[in-house]
Amino acid sequence: MEIARKAAILFWERGVARTRGEDIAAASGLSKRTVWRHFRSKEACVEPLLSATCYRLVTWLEDWPPSLPLEKHLTQAVRPDLQPAQDRSDDIAAVRLVSILPQEPALRTAWLMACAAAEKDFVTVVARRAGLREEAFEARLCAAAMMAAVRVANETFAESAVVRGESYSLQGVLSRLGAAMRSAATLPICDPVFDDWRRAISDTGGELQ
Repeated sequence: MEIARKAAILFWERGVARTRGEDIAAASGLSKRTVWRHFRSKEACVEPLLSATCYRLVTWLEDWPPSLPLEKHLTQAVRPDLQPAQDRSDDIAAVRLVSILPQEPALRTAWLMACAAAEKDFVTVVARRAGLREEAFEARLCAAAMMAAVRVANETFAESAVVRGESYSLQGVLSRLGAAMRSAATLPICDPVFDDWRRAISDTGGELQ
């Protein structure tokens, strides 16, 4: 993470093309060999930072009670005032990186890798809420669709906030994020779910009758 944080600062200040692996190593107080032992490329150096931001959303959703709709749970679970200062700093750095994706396409692989890793864990959340096995196609499809919505929402928020200087309230961000996830969900899991719902989903292969 320390290497990722240094790389994120350099990418933001200099751009990816003008940042060398040697620069990242020097900023981290490490040798080039050490950096390349951990990462396959200079762009990959920021994957841990991007992944941490993606995983935070999954962590919030892991405690999603069956009785709460998605939007209400997000409002209750996302508490920046309780978030460690380092996490907030990492999230800001991640937003900056995501905001320059259109100008720095080499970073997109790192971003997509981070999103894919979070999606893999999100399958567990979807499967548990729907009463399906984690390997079930319906659970995997729903998780993929909802995380794709999260990715697009994050890219939109980042670009409009950082590049165009637009401001958002936390409630506004959570509302739009919840709406995006709900619109993408292929299973009826965004509203309160109960055991009879889960059985209906499971018995009909993901289609609630």
